[in-house]
Amino acid sequence: MIASSFLVSAELSGLIDSISITLYRFVIAVIVLSLIFIKKEYRQKFASTFLRGSVVGIFYALYFIGMFKALETTTVLNTSTLYTLIPLITAILCIFFFKEKISKKQFLVYLVAMFGTIIVVFKADLDLFLSFSLNSGDIIFLLGSICMAFYSIFLKVLHRKGDKTLVFVFSTLLGGSIAMFLTMQILNIPLEWEKIEGDYFYYVLYLALASTILTLFLYQKSAALLGSKKLMAYLYLSPAIVAVMSYFWHGVSITWSVFFGIVVSLFATIILLKEKV
Repeated sequence: MIASSFLVSAELSGLIDSISITLYRFVIAVIVLSLIFIKKEYRQKFASTFLRGSVVGIFYALYFIGMFKALETTTVLNTSTLYTLIPLITAILCIFFFKEKISKKQFLVYLVAMFGTIIVVFKADLDLFLSFSLNSGDIIFLLGSICMAFYSIFLKVLHRKGDKTLVFVFSTLLGGSIAMFLTMQILNIPLEWEKIEGDYFYYVLYLALASTILTLFLYQKSAALLGSKKLMAYLYLSPAIVAVMSYFWHGVSITWSVFFGIVVSLFATIILLKEKV
């Protein structure tokens, strides 16, 4: 679902400010998810969950804000490359938050996974890879990526036994929405939601329901069971899944070199997931 969101988001690109689109999808998700409060037990859990969920939501929103601001001065290729650092950053943060260690074998597997993912990102084009260079936008996205790593950390840190996952997801979305709305006010970004109509509205609706509510629900469930390090290891599969989806949906060819990168990413991710924490 996260991989499909890249393809759907591409259809919305340039319509209105990207932060505004993300806020719109968050607001729709909040409205839909508010139906859970029909149940009394969910209403009772909201007060004890809201602040913790909002902290998670702020880091989640900061990632999107960082990504969209970065894309004003850098390329999708650069952000996709830096995106591969998130699992390793998460693993490093786990040392400080959960006293987990990174063995030499794990570190090597992280590098191999990054290598496989970068092959997919650069479509196995060596000249394209050699032309890669960092700029100010990349620094912004790197900070956003660190926020994404903290998001996964705090999913686990702030989880409490007895939490209702849907209430936590609602709190995360509400806190993230507030953070994005305040950012837009500070940066003087207009909403312009009236431009989102017809097929564009259905694209945003898909992002709100599948790529926001459902994925946050699965993230929250997974963080408690797998831990932050293993949860973020799955990110290595995103470019590979996007490549496969692009092949079936848009007929974008997959070369043998890119296929090799997909296989490397897949096996490296499996090894990371099978490692004991």
